[in-house]
Amino acid sequence: MTTFDDRERGFEKKFALDQEQEFKATARRNRMLGQWAAGLMGLQADRVDEYAKAVVKSDFEQPGDDDVLRKVFEDLKGAGVQTTEGEVRMKMAELLAQARESVRSES
Repeated sequence: MTTFDDRERGFEKKFALDQEQEFKATARRNRMLGQWAAGLMGLQADRVDEYAKAVVKSDFEQPGDDDVLRKVFEDLKGAGVQTTEGEVRMKMAELLAQARESVRSES
């Protein structure tokens, strides 16, 4: 049973590592999304990081990405930026791919 137990522990460690990397990538994606949206809204440089942090925090409201999408889309709409939910979703997907690659390269 030792070999089986070793394999099981190995799979558990890999799963934990994968989950940690995905969490980091999602948080990084949200920060980059906030920076992107802040640029579209014309926020001053000192407000960009503040807004990006608010976007990261919004991800903890509900499971999934809908809370982040809703915040960014509503903020863009409120600032008079012409965009669609689909465009924001596409940007989220693009930035998530970049964030995953960045997290993997750090490991």
